[in-house]
Amino acid sequence: MPEKSKKHSTAGVVHSISKTPTFIKGLDDILQGGLPKRRTTLIIGSPGSGKTVMGTEILYRGALQGEPGILYGFEETAEVVRENAATMGWDFSALEKTNKLLIMHGKIDSDTIISGEFNIKPLLAVISGKAREIGANRIVLDALDVLLRIYPDHHRVRAELHTMNQWFKDENLTVILTLKPGINEPRMIFQEFFFSMSDCVISLDARVDKQVTTRRLRIVKYRGSGFERNECPYIISRNGFSIVPISTIQLQHLAFGQKISCGIPELDKMLGGGYFQGSCILLAGEPGTGKTILAMTIANKACNLAKKVLYLSFEESRDAVFSNVHSIGLHLEPLREAGLLRFTSLMPESMGAEEHLIKIMSEVEQFQPNHMIVDAMSAVERFGGKQTAFDYMTRLLNFLKQRGITLILTNQTTGQKSQLEISGNGISSMIDLVVFIRYKTEEGELNRTIQVLKSRGSRHSNQVREFTISDNGVSITDVYIGPAGVMTGTARLVQESRDAIYKRKLDNELQAQKTRVDLLRALAAAEEKKIQT
Repeated sequence: MPEKSKKHSTAGVVHSISKTPTFIKGLDDILQGGLPKRRTTLIIGSPGSGKTVMGTEILYRGALQGEPGILYGFEETAEVVRENAATMGWDFSALEKTNKLLIMHGKIDSDTIISGEFNIKPLLAVISGKAREIGANRIVLDALDVLLRIYPDHHRVRAELHTMNQWFKDENLTVILTLKPGINEPRMIFQEFFFSMSDCVISLDARVDKQVTTRRLRIVKYRGSGFERNECPYIISRNGFSIVPISTIQLQHLAFGQKISCGIPELDKMLGGGYFQGSCILLAGEPGTGKTILAMTIANKACNLAKKVLYLSFEESRDAVFSNVHSIGLHLEPLREAGLLRFTSLMPESMGAEEHLIKIMSEVEQFQPNHMIVDAMSAVERFGGKQTAFDYMTRLLNFLKQRGITLILTNQTTGQKSQLEISGNGISSMIDLVVFIRYKTEEGELNRTIQVLKSRGSRHSNQVREFTISDNGVSITDVYIGPAGVMTGTARLVQESRDAIYKRKLDNELQAQKTRVDLLRALAAAEEKKIQT
């Protein structure tokens, strides 16, 4: 089995703490290699936080790697444990048949306890025997609090805890304990004893904020080893634990790649040739200005360049989006069938920010897109507020930039300050390219204008152009800028017509003046010739 160690120096001598991997994605990063080998680890958390799932998964994944383990539970029967594992696709029966895994249930008769005939030594002896029989290195004692609650007095609890602690040391096994906190229970006053006897303590927490459940993991202590000290979000999915270590999401962004066409020649010119692969693009504007249509136009062009696009929608279903863009001549279904476009539609309130983040990270790793579109970023605030939205977007952006994936965001802006509050949640400084679309009303018409506010690492146009949407797609037209300001639509056409009429009139006047001058010159020449004659 692979082992990792944490080295430190004491009086010039280098010591190593042996570790055994949990094989749970993200957890070994937080633990800087895994759990302490042949030592005790405590997993503590409230009901529903996932203590049993974590302990069970560590055993299961270790068994798959050839390291046998034993689960001894004081709460759930062995059959229930197998059934729960099967819901995650874990086949315990197959591992049990090959002696890679053993599930045991500690059914304790309360009458026997009260009579004073029970102690924990026979139970530990059974576990020791089974461990030697199958060569188990990992032992999980699940729901120890159930065992402690049945003892009649504190003296018995103290004695049994010392017996258990000595057994851990004598057997030289990697032991994992799970425990529910019981601060207000008299029989749980020895909870701090578990913190003291354990070399590593993992705290799991499930909290509810604004009607949304979020889960956090924190390493409370780890003797002789460094570890991630911040709280880390985690979810429990059909595949088990998924954890996002905060410290691994650092500013390790890849450099921009080559420029790519947007699929709109006029916009490419405004951007100095297109946008950079691996950049973060924000399409901002008021409702109905065409942000989604512009995003899908870019996605359509990218797919036609054989680039894969992952589209995440928080506001519309796939069918609704595909139908809407079909009206302007974009046919996306063939791209989806070809495996170039994947569409994911989620309600923001359906889960917490961490679950949203881990879900989309998993999808990115599975689909391996070149581009990702989030429509709309303003909906992310419904995860749990502005700070939650900022945390989510920051971590998603960093995650994608580390992989060189182009991120295209749409954001709905409103009010007079919309151009200044372009991202809505404080991440404007992390965005590389900002395209702003807004309405302009004049001559009884509502028209759109488009401009590039920011383009990091590239020259770009400073002009305001007219942005139009028709049955043939989107197009960008030069606007008229005169004494009255920017003119679009009919106002632009009227002004251009007036300019044309004025120009023709001026040209006619100039031509008449030229004719008069030519006539006068001819008369003068004739008069001079007459005088000479």
